[in-house]
Amino acid sequence: MRYRCVVATLGLLLASPFSARAAEERVVLAVHHADCVLCGPIVKSTLARVKGVSAVTVSQADAMADVTATVTFDNGATSVANLIAAATGAGYPADVAK
Repeated sequence: MRYRCVVATLGLLLASPFSARAAEERVVLAVHHADCVLCGPIVKSTLARVKGVSAVTVSQADAMADVTATVTFDNGATSVANLIAAATGAGYPADVAK
């Protein structure tokens, strides 16, 4: 009986990290002050370097418009706040697009 309890406890301990896995999430950020042709690629590479980010697409209506960034990330490794902080730290204040 004691052996079964030990085995059951070990099984639960080993299985718990798999059940608590994070999910992939997507957010669209409005990135401000990114109104030149070079700003879009800079924003994209900045966001892509954040740990947990798996994909970044950047769109810009024209060469003089702000950037919209769609970021796919693992919410167990990073957060929307970290993404905003990364863009803001690079000189491009961002917020969640409405």
